[in-house]
Amino acid sequence: MNLLLRLLWQAIFARFRSSVSVLGPCRTPFTVLPTDLDVLMHVNNGVYLSMMDLARVDLMQRSGLFAPIYKKGWYPVVVAQSIRYRRSLRAFQRFVIETRVLGWDDKAFIIEQRFEWQGDVVAHALVRGRFRSKKGGNVPPGEIVATVPNPPATPTLPEYAAQWNADHRLWPET
Repeated sequence: MNLLLRLLWQAIFARFRSSVSVLGPCRTPFTVLPTDLDVLMHVNNGVYLSMMDLARVDLMQRSGLFAPIYKKGWYPVVVAQSIRYRRSLRAFQRFVIETRVLGWDDKAFIIEQRFEWQGDVVAHALVRGRFRSKKGGNVPPGEIVATVPNPPATPTLPEYAAQWNADHRLWPET
């Protein structure tokens, strides 16, 4: 329920935030709530992943991507993600998730997300995500990007992200 309320809150306030490029960066503010904590009184590792979902939705809303893909019956899914934690986030700390699309291949987008608190990176994640159609099947990234005005060219992935993506492409995807 906590995340549904955050999603609603974010959907409302995204309209008042500045627009961003479909590639980002998109900086999404959060506050650690008591319901985000585990028994050690820091943010639970699973909550980080859920917050990343919300930050990606914020990127789609603020870049103008959300409405056209929703109309077409397309929706995003995560196929792989890796996260590294450097520091803990505690109750009521305010922090930002910076989301950027590093690039894409023929099947999926490679997204980088950084949790930042007081100028320090608290956690860093790479996400491989793609879009599915409610009619069935996958939607190529090129079709997704083409829904926005002046679609960007495919950026060259940084070496660390290209290697990570290559490693994850070894696993069969459905």
